[in-house]
Amino acid sequence: MRYYERRGLLASPQRSPGGHRLYPSDTVTLLRIIKTAQRLGFTLNEVADLLAAGQHQHNGRPDTGLQARAKDKLAEVEQKLADLSVIRDTLRAAISAGCDDLVACAGSACCPLPFAELAERNDRADTC
Repeated sequence: MRYYERRGLLASPQRSPGGHRLYPSDTVTLLRIIKTAQRLGFTLNEVADLLAAGQHQHNGRPDTGLQARAKDKLAEVEQKLADLSVIRDTLRAAISAGCDDLVACAGSACCPLPFAELAERNDRADTC
């Protein structure tokens, strides 16, 4: 919780005469919101922006912060899923092809791993 205080996500609590932190009851809710947003893939900076946007909305200024940011995050997640699908399919093909040695496989035309494609891209990049 102190980390979230330092990051500005939680307000610094009052202290008891003995120096113990006294958190208001809504801190638990806010902490759950922060952790849920993180599980959904939002960074702490993004969570801070979302919380700030929500505060502006509750102060009478309409803000579509959550909608826009959720759509952006969804697009990012969908791209990661597409990338992971390619990786999964390529690894399945390598297992099915019996690839057992990266060096030998890289030199084989029947290797399903994209060594030749990567080398070709690197060669093009070197000549540009």
